[in-house]
Amino acid sequence: MSRGLFKIRACCRSSAPFGLVMMLASCQTLPPDPPREDPMAKAPPVQQGLDAEGLSSLLLAELAGQRGDYGRASRGYLAGAERYGAASLAKRAALAARFSDDPSLVEKAAQRWQRLAPDDTDPTRLLADIAMLQGDWDTALAHQLAIIEQAQAGEEGARSLVPFIESAVEAGAPPAPLLERLRNHAAGPATRHDVALATALLESANGLHEVARQRLTRLAEAAPRLPGLWRIRAAVALEAGQPQHAEAMARRGLDYLPGDPRLVLLQAQAEIRQGNIQAAEASTDALLEDHGDNPDLRQALAQLYLEEGHTAPARRLLLPLAGRGTTPASVFLMLGSIAEQQGEIDNALLYYRQVPEGEDFLTARANAARMLFDNDRPQDARTFLRIERLRHPREAPGLFSLEVELLASQGSTAQADALLDQAIEAHPDSTQLRYQRAMRAARRGNLKVMESDLRKLLDQQPDNANALNALGYTLADHDLKKRLDEARQLIERAHQLAPNDPAILDSMGWVRYRQGDPKAALPWLERAWQGMKDQEVAAHLIEVLWRLDRRERARALLEQARRRFASHPRIDELLQRLPELAP
Repeated sequence: MSRGLFKIRACCRSSAPFGLVMMLASCQTLPPDPPREDPMAKAPPVQQGLDAEGLSSLLLAELAGQRGDYGRASRGYLAGAERYGAASLAKRAALAARFSDDPSLVEKAAQRWQRLAPDDTDPTRLLADIAMLQGDWDTALAHQLAIIEQAQAGEEGARSLVPFIESAVEAGAPPAPLLERLRNHAAGPATRHDVALATALLESANGLHEVARQRLTRLAEAAPRLPGLWRIRAAVALEAGQPQHAEAMARRGLDYLPGDPRLVLLQAQAEIRQGNIQAAEASTDALLEDHGDNPDLRQALAQLYLEEGHTAPARRLLLPLAGRGTTPASVFLMLGSIAEQQGEIDNALLYYRQVPEGEDFLTARANAARMLFDNDRPQDARTFLRIERLRHPREAPGLFSLEVELLASQGSTAQADALLDQAIEAHPDSTQLRYQRAMRAARRGNLKVMESDLRKLLDQQPDNANALNALGYTLADHDLKKRLDEARQLIERAHQLAPNDPAILDSMGWVRYRQGDPKAALPWLERAWQGMKDQEVAAHLIEVLWRLDRRERARALLEQARRRFASHPRIDELLQRLPELAP
């Protein structure tokens, strides 16, 4: 699957009801990496049983680790672990691998460590972390449940489950497979309540709000003082669109835990949802007073008001931050969005222009230019971008790219093409601009221009995984029979550089399908769909399922994709080619 290098991010992001609650909680997160100064400090010593070859191999691994070559060190320890069956060496391999920028090596070392030390929960925790980083929440949950069982349903294991599920829900993990796995888990006495809370969270995320409510009601009758119960009841009620019930649950929880910030926050969310802004502002002011007027908390609370369309209290929360010497860029973004919503176009422009160079720079300029285009001021938008290129020469390629995209979205294709050519002439070493022109050419079927630009880009950056994938995928997608082997080589090189990129996983599957091997294509496409819910990936997976005569699943996925995506041209094109796919 081909993809662009440049994306415009929205400035105001929506959040699940659980998200802000987690901000005030000591939630489960991935454990921080050990300090760079000595990543092997806690590794067990190598003590005995070494022959000459084994000793030499381990000395080389030790020296590699001291030089910072952690990949080589990890592979050396791993070889020793396999040679001697030593869990201590596998642990050293895993510790070193965490600094190697090779996720597959970390996973391999952790799996070996787990096999050699089956009663140790640490390798299982590491495997759970790896699965979370890869977005494989189902596997991560399986590891979490294994940890609970390894801990003999002890309290330490039990406490980790609810925060894990909250993290999964906040990250947008598909709730259905997690819910099925959790329902099939036989909870022991020490984890029964914890599993019930986690199950209710997943039921709510899966749209089963009444089932979740009934489960939590039964749990409240059995254990009304259960930690987290009233917070989760309030969060689930908010998710179900029942703000009055959510407020009642939060207030009940505050009877047990007076002043608990997470419950106060949920109460404020419920009040905002009901339009009771005066009460909500009292709650949010109390939170700020209790937490020392935390800037991050101010922004998060302002976002709550913005999501419900209440710009005045959001602005009141943000303005004190704008007057400080080191105002976060996100504050200017939010104030610009508020001014834009209130029709204060020039005021919004001033806020957007105050975002400094850095992560949010292009987002702010994109918002400003789009706002001017939307208000029938295209010439002002182009003038604004031209001036910004002069003020910020380092950001010029990105600003050119942005203007090209805006012109193209307005149907000014010729102007967009001319500007892009001009931009590449001014910045011939910009990989971003060359990639953009290559992708525009590919969409028009102009493979000659596409390949020329990508080849020049790869001359500059031979290890650019996106460019390798784009070229390989385009050759495969156009089904150029004489170049499918070349396409596969390019995609496999991209996969070596970015083994977990869903777009590249999609290409790995698609080129195999084009080569006539749908069975080999299927697992790649399944992984791509699991990692990225994209209509193009869905179309590929549906077609392969159909060719493998798995027609019921193909049709089910087709219906899911049509419901999920407002625009699905690749699905429509697939139906034209395979009309028998239609239900």
